Amino acid sequence: MYENFKKRAYIFRGVYYIPTRMMDPIKNYIVNGDKPGDFLTAVIKNNLREACAGADDENLQNLPAYVAFFYNEAPAECWGSPEIMKGWMACKKAQREAA
Repeated sequence: MYENFKKRAYIFRGVYYIPTRMMDPIKNYIVNGDKPGDFLTAVIKNNLREACAGADDENLQNLPAYVAFFYNEAPAECWGSPEIMKGWMACKKAQREAA
């Protein structure tokens, strides 16, 4: 499903959005388990403080879109805590090594 991910902004409630430039790192994390940058890592780990601290102005203003995307579009098993993120990345690494 995510292998055919469209590189376009994700829009939430017609106001908040994930910029197009951020969609590839999200896809690479979901599909391959690649570690994203600090901001996305904080979002995926569900760490609001770190997400706010690491966001540029555009991403900070659109933080609700990231939460909506991961809640509504991403597999539940890939985000929500540091342990979940670590497990997702380990699972994806094992899948790559087995292929």
